[in-house]
Amino acid sequence: MLARFSLYGFLKNQRYYEPFMILLFLERGFSFTQIGILVAFREIWINLFEVPSGALADMYGRRRCMILSFTSYIIAFALFGSVRIYAYFFVAMFFFAIGEAFRTGTHKAMIFTWLRLQDRLDEKTRVYGFTRSWSQLGSAFSVIIAALFVIVTESYSAVFYLSIAPYVLGIVNFMQYPPELEGKIQGKVTLRGVFDNLWSTLKMLLRIQHLRRLILESMAFEGVFNAAKDYLQPVIKGMALALPLFVYMEDTRRGAIIVGVVYFILHLLSAWASRKSHRITQHAGGEEQGAMNIWKSSLVIYFLLALILYMKWYYLAVIGFILLYVMQNLWRPILISRFDAYASETHGATVLSIESQAKSSSTALVAPLLGIAVDFVTTGGFGGGFWPVAAAGALVALIVLSTNGRSD
Repeated sequence: MLARFSLYGFLKNQRYYEPFMILLFLERGFSFTQIGILVAFREIWINLFEVPSGALADMYGRRRCMILSFTSYIIAFALFGSVRIYAYFFVAMFFFAIGEAFRTGTHKAMIFTWLRLQDRLDEKTRVYGFTRSWSQLGSAFSVIIAALFVIVTESYSAVFYLSIAPYVLGIVNFMQYPPELEGKIQGKVTLRGVFDNLWSTLKMLLRIQHLRRLILESMAFEGVFNAAKDYLQPVIKGMALALPLFVYMEDTRRGAIIVGVVYFILHLLSAWASRKSHRITQHAGGEEQGAMNIWKSSLVIYFLLALILYMKWYYLAVIGFILLYVMQNLWRPILISRFDAYASETHGATVLSIESQAKSSSTALVAPLLGIAVDFVTTGGFGGGFWPVAAAGALVALIVLSTNGRSD
């Protein structure tokens, strides 16, 4: 099953559009504020679907919900590739949100169910980190294909169509999962049953103080990171246009080459980080200490990145963004393992869906604010246009570290 779990991650991350999403929106003439609103719209719908999707997965079957997720992604990709008008992108974002909501906590719960059945729960951080590393390797592989595709077609939108094929293969992969990974299906699914499952999970979260703190921690780390990470794309483009390389090429092709190289390196390092995340906890003396060490490192990186972006040193800024991706891939397996230590088998997918909902809420709040701040700084000439992105991350990290321990 480890091979199938890893194949899921590899296929899921064949998102050939991902390194070019913001560049596509900018090419369409959207402002950073409009882009932030689109991201917020997506995250709000993820938020609305997230917890019911987890409850449905726990009650109706996790494998079935994963197939529904990938089908929604395919519809979204077809729409992203074909629409041109700003309003229509909201429809594409809606289907993308359904795909995200029915996927996020569900597959992690399947992995932990398999570990319980195999009596290998003590390996959860290592196993989840290993499967996550294959997701990052899939991203590294997809970047090469995407960059070549953009170079040949000179189009950002065409890569969305290319993303459909691996998601069809992903559905085939789910069909080979053993039935026991569906979870403890609780018979006929009713609306009352879904909300009863949700309510019992929420009561568990309210009762267990450590789970409440983990939710807030996820909102802080993942929410800000998810809103900030894609600003790497215009930073790379700014760097690419300044480089005396491939000057004979059209700007889209030039940018695609540099984006491809940077994201390939980024995903290889992210894969390494996911696979080695369990060693952070070993060296630190536990998962809690390991997580706090990553927070401290992130604070330093965000602070330095804000200064670098203000000075418009985009070469160094690219390195800073890459380091943030590494921190996130070290941190994520540790967080998920910490959640599983406090969640029951019957509520596993629901708890992780609530976590995903929480970070979506944070991203929905932060994304438009960052977009407004970047537009304001850019038009006002207050240093390099992207420094508020990193400044927000530094502020959040400082707050988390200053309050650590007091919530306990």
